[in-house]
Amino acid sequence: MPDEIFAHPRLAPIYDALDRGRDDLTAYLEIVDELGADRVLDVGCGTGCLAILMAESGRAVVGVDPAEASLEVAKSKDRAGKITWLHGDATTVPTTNIDLAVMAGNVAQVFLTDDEWIRTLQAIRAALRPDGYLVFETRRPERRAWDEWAAGPGQVIVDIPEVGVVERRFEVTDVSLPFVSFRYVYRFLKDGSVVTSDSTLRFRGREEVETSLVAHGYRVLDVREAPDRPGREFVFIAQRAT
Repeated sequence: MPDEIFAHPRLAPIYDALDRGRDDLTAYLEIVDELGADRVLDVGCGTGCLAILMAESGRAVVGVDPAEASLEVAKSKDRAGKITWLHGDATTVPTTNIDLAVMAGNVAQVFLTDDEWIRTLQAIRAALRPDGYLVFETRRPERRAWDEWAAGPGQVIVDIPEVGVVERRFEVTDVSLPFVSFRYVYRFLKDGSVVTSDSTLRFRGREEVETSLVAHGYRVLDVREAPDRPGREFVFIAQRAT
């Protein structure tokens, strides 16, 4: 089940307002251009920020996400109806001869079990054309991002049009590597209501990710820095092996 931050009907519509500064999307667009992809699959598309940008550049885009509330936000942005939106996970996607699949925003870390991760890799591979590409990022475990999260301000207050002032509090709740759990608490000052969202991410090392890709039908072409977060993340570029 998707986390409340994506699935709750009050949280999904304010996600973009609280998740500003998406410099990572530019890097993905550049990779899509570099690899000459015309048909793109956005796995874990969320509120559709990247999918919309790719469609605006003339590409055929499929966006899939298990959080229906986030998909509704994404659809509201797609006024021309250019994108195919699917409710589900990667296994929901039919064999569509995709040129390139992306998992932006560290989506690759939400798959906590080996079975979930393997099923996702296999489903994406089935949707790709022969020699199609898979591109995704994941945080480097050795950078211990959770320490920075715990030391951060912990509170954000934003005045959102048509919603009012929202206070968001954040705390790391557990570190049991490779799993890190955290909690967001949202308070809507307009009516005083509070909504909580708990999340857990899995931190896989570079060798573990590369091994899993090769074992499930991919060639690893490159492992890059994330240009907007140097030294913090791996960006994997893999190709479906024939």
